[in-house]
Formats: sequence, C-alpha cells, structure tokens
Amino acid sequence: MNRFERRGPVQGEAVVEYLDGDFRVVKPGAFVRCAVTRQQIPVDELRYWDVDLQEAYASREAALERLGVTRKS
Repeated sequence: MNRFERRGPVQGEAVVEYLDGDFRVVKPGAFVRCAVTRQQIPVDELRYWDVDLQEAYASREAALERLGVTRKS
C-alpha cells in the first residue's frame, strides 16, 4: 500500500503505551478500554491514564476510584 491508497477506518481496540503527559499508539485501533468501568474510550478522546500501571480511565472519577480516593461528603 502506498500513501495515495485509502484505508478503511481503523477498527478494534488499540494497544497504547502510556507516557508522562502523552501516549504512544503501538497498535492502531479505534478505542482503548477503561481499567475501572471497561467502557470503550475513543483514542482521540483519551485524557486520563496511569503511567506506572499502564491503564486508561474513562473519567477523572474512574481514575480516582482506581487509586482508592473517595470524595468527602
């Protein structure tokens, strides 16, 4: 395939390496899965992850839940 040929949309789950402040797509895909909720997160909407655990999170709340942080009432 050359650069002028069109590929179909990327499907399936991506494999991502989570870095400090960035991430690197190892295997292209449409989404990654939240480690807490198992929700699909589109790669272009990925905002929360843990570098040490190499996990993605669907929201700030999911990341805090994974870390065991609870909100005071």
